[in-house]
Formats: sequence, structure tokens, C-alpha cells
Amino acid sequence: MTSSYMMALGEYRFSIDTAAYQQLQRTTEYRWQSQARVGRLPAQQYAGPGSDSITLNGVIHPYYKGGLKQLDAMRAEAGKGRPLHLTDGLGHPWQQWVITHIEETQDTLFKDGTPRKITFRIQLTRYGEDF
Repeated sequence: MTSSYMMALGEYRFSIDTAAYQQLQRTTEYRWQSQARVGRLPAQQYAGPGSDSITLNGVIHPYYKGGLKQLDAMRAEAGKGRPLHLTDGLGHPWQQWVITHIEETQDTLFKDGTPRKITFRIQLTRYGEDF
């Protein structure tokens, strides 16, 4: 069963009708600590998982779908200052994430400065578990 959105982040929905991302890039880090040894190369000791981040790159055509306020809605979610649940369009929960960066470029402007096209990049970092 599919949903009407590509991904949900808190109350915000990425979809064809709002802000559709064309690319999802995920980076997962793993922490290794170097341990010095006499007469040999240092050994590496696994210290646990590191940061997990997602970058979404997309385009908004405000007069086709979604309107001009989509990035304002993303910024409102970021401004809540708390972790947000991330769920993909198939209903798979990705745990909690925080918005760390939102970038926008307005392009192909009308004579009053209103953009016909807005590209965006939003960066998310996994919040981590609270025990």
C-alpha cells in the first residue's frame, strides 16, 4: 500500500503536490578509535555508530503545485527545536531526526520577483535514542 506522500517529517509532507525531492542522499558514519601499540601499527577499536544524515534535493514549482509557502512550512518544522519523526511513503519509520540546514534558490522570476521555480536542499541528522 502506498501513501499520498514521499516522506513525512513531523507534520510536513514531501509529495508531488508540495515539495518533491528528486534525490535522497544518506551518509552513515561509524566510529573507530586508534589504539597505539609499541612496535606495530595502531589497532582500530570500534566505538559504536556515528552520525547518520540525509540530504534531500528537490524542486518546487509554486504555480503548478504546492504554492510559495513550502519552505516556510519546512522552516516552521525546524523552528520547533525538537526531534521529528521521519516516515517514508511506504510507512517505514526512520526514527527521529532534526533539521540542521535548509537552503533555497529562487529561479525564473516574474517581473514582481515571484519565483516560477524554487530549488531546495534540506539536511537532516538522526537524533539518536534516549535511554
